Amino acid sequence: MTGFILALVAVLISGLGARDQLTVASLSRSIGLRSGTLISAIAVCCATAAFAGWAAELVAPLLSAPARLFVAALALGFAGGEALLLSPTRDAQEATHSLGALTIVLLAHQLTDAARFLIFGIALAADARMPATLGGGVAGVLLLGSAWAAPELFSWQRLRWIRRGLGALMLVLALYLGLRVMGYI
Repeated sequence: MTGFILALVAVLISGLGARDQLTVASLSRSIGLRSGTLISAIAVCCATAAFAGWAAELVAPLLSAPARLFVAALALGFAGGEALLLSPTRDAQEATHSLGALTIVLLAHQLTDAARFLIFGIALAADARMPATLGGGVAGVLLLGSAWAAPELFSWQRLRWIRRGLGALMLVLALYLGLRVMGYI
């Protein structure tokens, strides 16, 4: 249960204002609330959360407990860097309004986003791959569903600085966790 709650909270925090969320919000603002947009976003979210959990399942037997915590600190650092450096800078423009194109764009965003790094890290650190995958997937669906249902609330101007602040906080936490695992703190 700890892995589920940790992943749920971490993904909700790290996914606020993420590229995938703003892409769905921007598309929903421009073409309206098409159910295909929501279904594609949810499918990609579930697939990428499952991939992060599967990757953790693959790596976990190769690492000792301290090494898993250190990899979790690295994942948190990557998540912080992604949130700090890759914050969206403008509304995404979808020229084709194609669900296939949307699926590819969301897949590219989510395979390298903070939320999937955190699902991977929490699944390793908590030794709870399935709960962390489910918690991260539920949080991702909530984030994308809210962007689809209320796109006017999600503009890159409003969320950019919040996201960057959260990214800096994740970097500090990653540094602390890494130093603690190595015995310096």
